[in-house]
Amino acid sequence: MSSVSNNTSVRLNALGRYAKTSSYTLVVETKSLFTVTGIVLVTGLLGYVDTAITVANTVKLQVNPTTGTTGDLCAATDIGTTDTPAGDLLGLPPLPAGSLLFGIGAVRVGATATFAAAAGTIDQVTATGADGAVTWHITYVPVSADGNVVAAF
Repeated sequence: MSSVSNNTSVRLNALGRYAKTSSYTLVVETKSLFTVTGIVLVTGLLGYVDTAITVANTVKLQVNPTTGTTGDLCAATDIGTTDTPAGDLLGLPPLPAGSLLFGIGAVRVGATATFAAAAGTIDQVTATGADGAVTWHITYVPVSADGNVVAAF
């Protein structure tokens, strides 16, 4: 006898728990996307472009722990000089020094973009130029008993 699993069960078994932000209109600022409690292993972090990004800008993602050193998850990347249309995805590179990945319908998530995060925030830093809007999605597995992630807005 076979059983049918729903999408939530499949995602939970494959990637862990899930949270997402509201759609966020890019402005020049450091914006906390997610609040982390305890320690978690992030199995995927991706952005969905809700409104096209059409101006030159630099964007990076970082982990900002309550105690400890802030660390970049990717290099500051211009995602607007060559337009990033609505419907594109943004993802992390395999190494933190790499540029934010963006493309039509497919970016790297999962094992190549896995990282650990301690209590604090996961931030988006938009340093120059800003337009468009992004919804960020995260999957994670709690490492500590109190490990959890929620959208910061």
